[in-house]
Amino acid sequence: MTSPTIVLVHGAFADAASFAPVTRRLLDRGFAVRVPAVPNRSLVDDSAYIRSVVESIDGPVLLVGHSYGGAIITVAGAADNVVGLVYLSGYALEAGESLGELQGGFPDSDLAANLVYSPFPVPGGDPGTDVSVVVEAFPDVFAAGVDRATSEVLAVAQRPLAAKAFEEAAPVAAWTTKPGWGIVSAADRTINPDVERFGYRRAGLRSVVELDAPHLVMQSHPDEVTTVITDAIAELG
Repeated sequence: MTSPTIVLVHGAFADAASFAPVTRRLLDRGFAVRVPAVPNRSLVDDSAYIRSVVESIDGPVLLVGHSYGGAIITVAGAADNVVGLVYLSGYALEAGESLGELQGGFPDSDLAANLVYSPFPVPGGDPGTDVSVVVEAFPDVFAAGVDRATSEVLAVAQRPLAAKAFEEAAPVAAWTTKPGWGIVSAADRTINPDVERFGYRRAGLRSVVELDAPHLVMQSHPDEVTTVITDAIAELG
């Protein structure tokens, strides 16, 4: 098989730059990489956008999703040219399940008490609701493991996620037909690690690596993340 293009999908409260340490390592090793910006407006629409990016690529694609990006690759991964899925501190949803439903089966993480809800205009409709992280709590709750100076910049530059994304059910679960790999961040304060473990186990991922890592595992443990991605490609052949 032709070596797949690696598409890195960021999650909520972050952006494509959150993958920078891993992106650099993959490029240095000669892999084709794309890191699209996720609109963070709704699970269905965000997944459709990422699927459009995937389907514009000539050849096979390995989808890598961090956090909310895991939910996105679960849906967008149904594209015909996707050959595998890699979850990083992520949500592996079941078809018909929402983020809220999956999280609701487990105790809240520290994130739940540190969220801000703000209205945003929707042309021709009622205002939407953006969800973001309290700026002062962001370095410890969301960006633990990242040096303080950098985490403070990330805190004031975070990209909110529309509340609608928590409520929408995944119309499909690509892991039912595509092989998957995962990393559990055991020190995650943003997603309860048991949510990650449960989703990965249910999805029957081929391999799961558990790291004593915080939520932004691709920032704190870029070598280990890169290894999981490249090992997945090697296994795909």
